[in-house]
Amino acid sequence: MDETLATDVAPTALPPVPGADRYRSLDFADTVATLPAGQGYDLLTAPESAMRWLAAHDLTTPDVQLYEVCAQRMRTLRAHIRALFAARVDTTTPPEESLRAVNEALTTVPTAPLLAWDEARGLRRVQAHPTDQAVNHALAALAADAADLLTGPDAGILAACGSAPCDRFLLRTHGRRHWCSTRCGDRARAARAYARRSGASD
Repeated sequence: MDETLATDVAPTALPPVPGADRYRSLDFADTVATLPAGQGYDLLTAPESAMRWLAAHDLTTPDVQLYEVCAQRMRTLRAHIRALFAARVDTTTPPEESLRAVNEALTTVPTAPLLAWDEARGLRRVQAHPTDQAVNHALAALAADAADLLTGPDAGILAACGSAPCDRFLLRTHGRRHWCSTRCGDRARAARAYARRSGASD
C-alpha cells in the first residue's frame, strides 16, 4: 500500500469478504486494500476511523477515545496477522516476528478478573478498566480470533483474492470462487475474456 490510500473510505471500501461474518480477524486483515488504478483504502488510517471499526465489531464502545498510538498498534497487529495469513495461503514458514506479535497480544490482557483490595470494599475481583485497557482487549480478541482461524477447520479454505491488484483475504466458501467480491470477480472475468480475445487475434 502506498500514500494514495483514501482517507475518506466510504465511496471506495469493498463489502466484507466471504468468512468475515465468522472471523473478525479476517475483516480486520482486510481493513486495508489495494484497488485498481493505484487506488486503495485503510480503515484504520486515523484514530477516529479505527474507533468506528472497533465499535462496529463490538470490540469496544463508541465512548472510548483512541489516540494515534492506539491506531498505530492496531495497524501493526494487522500487518502481522496479514503476514501470517499470507504464509498460510502460500504454505510458507510464518515470520517469527509475526508469531511473536500475535502471542504478545494474546497474553497482554488477563483472562480472569484480578484480585484487588481497598479500604472501603475490602477484597474483590475486578476487570481491567475498560477505558485504559480497551485497545489491549480488542487486540487480544483479534489475535485469538486469528489464531483460531489459522489452526481450525477453516484454515484450509483461507485464500487471497485472485483478482489483481486486490490483496484482500477471504474464505473460499464456494469451490470455484477465488475473489473477495463481485467487483473483483467481474474484473477477473473481464481480464480472462480480454486475454482470450487477444490470443485469438494473434
